[in-house]
Formats: sequence, structure tokens, C-alpha cells
Amino acid sequence: MIRAIQKKIETSLRDALRKLYQLEDPAIPESAYPDASMGDLSNTIALKLAKTLRKNPKVIAEEIASALPQIPEIEKVEVAGNGYLNFRLDRTVVAQELYQNRPVAEPLLPGKVIVEHTNINPNKAAHVGHLRNACLGDVLVRLLEFYGRKVEVQNYIDDTGVQLADVVLGFQRKDLSINDLPQIKEKIDYYFWDLYAETHHWIEESPENRVFRENTLKAMEERQEPTFSLSQEIARRIILSHLQTMFRLGITYQLLPHESDIIGLHFWQKTFELLKEKGAIVKVEEGKNKGCWIMSLSGSETFDDMQNPDKIIVRSNGTVTYVGKDIAYQLWKFGLLGLDFQYKIFDRNPDGSVIWTTSTSDGDPGAPSFGGADTVYNVIDQRQSYLQKVVAQGLQLLGYLEQASRSIHFSYEMVTLSPKTAAELGFTLSAEEQQKAFVEMSGRKGLGVKADDLLDRLEARALERILPLYPELPEEEKSSLAKIIAAGALRYFMLRYTRNTLITFDMDEALNFEGETGPYLQYAMVRSQSIFRKLSERGFNVSSRPAEDYLQSLKLLGGKDEESEDSWKMILEIIKMKDIIAVTLRSLEISYFAKYVFQLAQAFNNYYHKYSILHEPDEHKKLLRIAVVDLFRSAMEINLRLLGIPVPARM
Repeated sequence: MIRAIQKKIETSLRDALRKLYQLEDPAIPESAYPDASMGDLSNTIALKLAKTLRKNPKVIAEEIASALPQIPEIEKVEVAGNGYLNFRLDRTVVAQELYQNRPVAEPLLPGKVIVEHTNINPNKAAHVGHLRNACLGDVLVRLLEFYGRKVEVQNYIDDTGVQLADVVLGFQRKDLSINDLPQIKEKIDYYFWDLYAETHHWIEESPENRVFRENTLKAMEERQEPTFSLSQEIARRIILSHLQTMFRLGITYQLLPHESDIIGLHFWQKTFELLKEKGAIVKVEEGKNKGCWIMSLSGSETFDDMQNPDKIIVRSNGTVTYVGKDIAYQLWKFGLLGLDFQYKIFDRNPDGSVIWTTSTSDGDPGAPSFGGADTVYNVIDQRQSYLQKVVAQGLQLLGYLEQASRSIHFSYEMVTLSPKTAAELGFTLSAEEQQKAFVEMSGRKGLGVKADDLLDRLEARALERILPLYPELPEEEKSSLAKIIAAGALRYFMLRYTRNTLITFDMDEALNFEGETGPYLQYAMVRSQSIFRKLSERGFNVSSRPAEDYLQSLKLLGGKDEESEDSWKMILEIIKMKDIIAVTLRSLEISYFAKYVFQLAQAFNNYYHKYSILHEPDEHKKLLRIAVVDLFRSAMEINLRLLGIPVPARM
């Protein structure tokens, strides 16, 4: 809604500038939100034109203000400071329009966006760091869909990589085969968590042991039996565990592309030929990289700060590196390869929708179409920035400049634990570690917190908070409530920080009902819902009153009293929602939207404490307050859904 008003302002400004100064197509800055005392929207066009027109910006602002046509939603235009144009909205008109036309998703736009996220190696349980990736990727999907984009959600499965090779090797070293997998009693992803650390340690003990890893890796890539089938079954079972972990947080997927199928269907072979044909890669005939195919990145501004920018794409033993396969995958995502997978049903999301997986054969004839995107977001941590740049460079060298520019690396920093949380989750900390700001983890060393363990502990802590509040509730309902609160706590904690911030996860902080947390947002929503429930219990049926009564009450916003100001501030915050989402998507800073939702919840809680609804005797004021809270409730429902934060029935 606010964006529509901003566009009207921009159009009016453009018309005024054409009339006053014969400027045919001036660039109009977007109207921003000034300090509340200055107005509702502010524009700096006069300041920007001062040099061009060689006039005092304040004089320009005054001339523009006098020439602006009337805009229905604008009550007044004022000149402030050195030449700011401040716009005060017509509160009644804007609030009534919002009340009648609540925020909804934008109409579907043409084209498709692919968001690839989570991407956990299928060699062990998901850990706490994976949760940040999945939460960021999931919210990006939700925001894009709300903004009218058709989004395809992919979770790439690296089932020919070194990590899976290590657990396959470790399993075979124990003289175990595929038939022994069903005999594993503990959670399969937990079993391989320990086996991965054990095998990695064994490989690092001696250079000779690395040969076994290379042989296993080659056998997997070339589909040699029994190694290939064992690797596929281990990966399948671990992926199912990963899905169950992510379902606990409401995270779902549409397609699981397997790296082995990129090899099996010759995606990489075709990409290899294309790269050779374009001269994008060359074979090294001597030196330390003899026999390797490399991509020379020298001469590119992206890599000009590197001493040795050459990147190995194919190793001397003929196996392709991760980045080579990822170039092939990226080409397929954009529909540039001329090849496609076959598709089979892998599993189902909790809502019953199908999770498809790629296949080299026996595809389902009823499978939907995948790939062929206009824009691709790869949600991968910032340590992979170099490799993501190499992938984009590969597209450029093949001549796909437009697609390379729309190949977007959505990067983020890692997750650590506070010493207190690490100790509670079973870490044995030295005296030195206890004094540090955070505890680092390493999957290769087996030092890490499994995502399910963290969720279990968060749920247990949430249950401890609930027990004294609702002793009469059935155990099943208390358990369900704890799961919802824990999911909200974890999701918001992962979203509230800027992407380049190293997160130190702390359970006490995440589960706080008073601070900037998921439970605080949930509590605000539950409180707004309880107001309407209590009104109904007292015989005041909100929905039975004519909408006209609430529309008339919004005229009170035109008053100059404190309550009118506070009510308007609430409504103005709600109006900003879509604009905040637009800025979030432009900046790819999910924390910007998360902070906005927290501030909206905070504004509501302050409003609730200040202005009683249940005990207000003046019916007009009561109706105004109900209208404001109703607008908050409908906006907050959307906001929490976009953040993926579930709403409990009570708190």
C-alpha cells in the first residue's frame, strides 16, 4: 500500500519538475520514512537538483510543493530543513483503505526462481550450522513467493563427494555391507556422525590411507559395485533423517537433485566438452598440476587479488572436482544444458506435497517440470564464496553473461555456541574454553551439536517454562506447545542477525519471552488473539458489528490527542510491511524483515499496555482500538508465516 502512495508521489513530482523546470525524465529518489515528528514520508529531490538548477534547495522544495497536484492519500506537504519535502498522509483515508484491503501476496509474475538451500552432505546428522542455512533459505522462499515469484525449492545432494566416501570407506573397513544397514539400532545419521569422525582421523594418520579414500571416491563416481549401491543406500537413509529434522522447523522441499545423476546422465561430460570448446579450461602438461584440467581466472577483476587464480576442474586421475559438477548443475538450473534428469518420488512433506528426486532411469511419467529458471539463489556459507564466483565465471566464459549475473550467492556466516549452551549440550570444556565468547565446532573431529539434540533440548527447556503455567493441560498438548515455542525460538535466533554476523547460539537468550526472540513474537500474536476471545466471552461479538462501525472509528485518527498519535503509529508500521519485504529482497538481508516484525510486535505490546479494550467505556474509542488490534493481528499472521514461526494456541 505504501509503495502505491510512493509511486503517486513520484509521478506528481515528475509532473511538477516537467512543468517548473522542463525536466523531461528526472530520476526521482524513493520517498523514505523520516522522524515521526517530521511527517510520514520524505523526499530529497530538491537537494539532488540544487547543483543542476543552481538554486537553493529550500527554494526548489518550496516551488515544487506549491506545484504538486492533490494526491488523495496526502493531507499536507511541508518543506523542512535545507529542502526536504515531507508528506503527511491523510490518516483516515489511508487507515480505512488498509482496513478494507488487508495486505495479500502479490499476483504471480512470469518466470521461475530456483532457491537451493540446506545442502547437507549425506554422511552424518545435520548440525546446528545447517539450521541457519535452512532457515535463511526457507524464509527467502516464503518472501519471494509472497512477492509474486514462482519458486522451485531444491536441496542438492552431494552423493559423490569426499564426505560420503569417508563413511562408505569406514563402513567397509568394518567388513560391513549394504545388508548390515538395517541392523544399526541407533539413529542412522548419528551412527555415521561418529563413523565419519573416526574414519577421517584414520585417513589423516597416514598419507597412504588417503589412497583408500581416492579409490572409494572413484568407485562411487564410476558407479562400481558394490561401493556405488552402498553409497546410495547410506545417502538415502541419512537424507530421510535430514528431512525429518527439517520438518521439525516447518522446512520443506520440492526437488532433491543428486550429484551422482549429474555424472550418470553425462551433464558433466557435456559441460566438459563445452568448456574445452570455448577454451575456458586447459590441460596442464607439466608442473604440480600435470594432467589436470584447470580454469584460468587471471585477467578477471573478480580474482585479481589472488596470486594463483587457476582452479582445478578435473583432477589428474580423471575425477571432477565439486566446482566442475556445480557448473554443470548451474547450467541445468538455467535450462542451458539441453539435457534433463528423470524424476521419481522420494518422500512427502508434512503437508502431503511430493518431494521429488532425480534419477538416471525409471522416471515417473507424471513428474512435473524442473529447472529452467530466470534467477538462481544458492544459499551457501561465506566460506564457499570463491567457489561460487568460479561457478559464475564458468557461465561467463561459456557466453552466458546474463545468467551469470542472475546466479546469486546468498552467503552467510557460521554458527557457534555460547560456553553455557555448549556445556548444557554435553561438551566438556576446558577452563580456557569456558572463558571464551563462543565455542567452535568441527564435524571432522566429531565436535559439533546435532540439530536434533539442540531441538530436543530447546523443547525440554520450553516445557519447563510451560509446566508451572498450565499444570492442568494434557501432556500431549504441553508437549506440542513446547515444540512450537522451541521452533519459533530457534528460527528467529537464526534470522535476527545480519548474514555476515557470526552467530553465537545461546538457549537462554533464544527462549527469553521478553527480549528480541521468537517466543516474544509468538506471545504478541497469542495476546492479540486472546483479546478477541475475551471480548466474545463478554458478549461483544467483534465480527457481528458492521464494518462501517470500524471504518467510522478510524476517523478518530485525525485527532491531535496522544491516543490518536499512538494508534496512527501502529497503523503506519503495518502499512510499511510490503515495502520492508521489497527492501529485504533487494538487499537479501533477512534480518531487516525479522527486525521489522519484532518492532511491530513491540509496538503492539506497548499499545496493549497503554490502552485497554475490554474495560474501555467509550464505544468509539473501543471500536478504534479493536480495529487497530485487528489490523495488527492480520498483519502479524502473515509476518509470522513468512518467518516460518508457528503460532501456539496459548502462552
